[in-house]
Amino acid sequence: MRMRPLGRTGIHVSPYCLGTMLFGQNGNPDRDDCVRIIHRALDAGINFVDTADVYGPHGVTEEIVGAALQGRRDDVVVATKVNGPMGDDVNRRGSSRRWIVTGVEHSLRRLRTDHIDLYQIHHPDPQTDIEETLSALTDLVRAGKVRAIGTSNLPASEIVEAQWAADRHGLQRFRTEQPTYSILNRGIEREVLPACRRYGMGVLVWSPLAMGLLTGRYRKGESVRNAQRMRWVPRHMTDERKLDAVEELIPLAKEAGLSLTHLAVAFAISHPGVTSAIIGPRTMEQLEDLLAGAEVTLDDEILDRIDRIVPPGTDIGPIDVSYVPPAIEQAALRRRSAGERAAA
Repeated sequence: MRMRPLGRTGIHVSPYCLGTMLFGQNGNPDRDDCVRIIHRALDAGINFVDTADVYGPHGVTEEIVGAALQGRRDDVVVATKVNGPMGDDVNRRGSSRRWIVTGVEHSLRRLRTDHIDLYQIHHPDPQTDIEETLSALTDLVRAGKVRAIGTSNLPASEIVEAQWAADRHGLQRFRTEQPTYSILNRGIEREVLPACRRYGMGVLVWSPLAMGLLTGRYRKGESVRNAQRMRWVPRHMTDERKLDAVEELIPLAKEAGLSLTHLAVAFAISHPGVTSAIIGPRTMEQLEDLLAGAEVTLDDEILDRIDRIVPPGTDIGPIDVSYVPPAIEQAALRRRSAGERAAA
């Protein structure tokens, strides 16, 4: 695989990033099999592995990754995340200095390494000042425990705010962003990808297969609730309009001589603002299928036809299991109170 620069970090990564969310009890519980899948991905030329403290759940996936990388650590760019709940204690989550400096030590131990190449904030944390988060992450970089820092699921406005805060206070700035991106969810093309390009940030996109909908296994009129990934998607988010688009994409892929899976992943890495697409196989068979499409490129005619099915910069229906800003999620934040309405 031809390596790509990860923003302006000086690090180079493969266009496929091995995602490990399905390694552990929430996907493949066979640790030895998961290790074999990681080794096969590395042997195929993937040098980028993404995980998180909450996967597995609660650190199990980091342990699997740590075991798999013994003897190969120096050749792999390891990315993990902090922020998700790691227990019932309300302080064992979030983006506070208190939790970040504790969480990184746990991740280092589970990954069996003395440094993390890319340490990411898993979700926005509206309860914590961005300066607090950046200050803690800066100290980790200066201590050599972290090489670069990034975010996941951050709106464009918060990407810009974080860059400005880092500049004002002389702190490390976020070098990457990890948003969801697929043919069915193209909203980041409007502002997130342009903002990342403006600040020289690398972009690793998750769910290029739209939680499995772009594999061709789930069709209009058939239940998709038994899909492995669908367990994380609220029922109301399995929008029929997405399945309508899938029905149009399947013949397009067939005409191009491709599987829908290969078409979808090739689409994700064709955008010049995307550094790497996270592939998340649960089995060796799924990995082999994804690897078979690694050399696929899409010409302008195919991309134009995709644009006609799902216009650039648009999302079909609600975004699957992504961050929803409080102002959208909480009605009270976008409506005047009864008293205010009466006074007006």
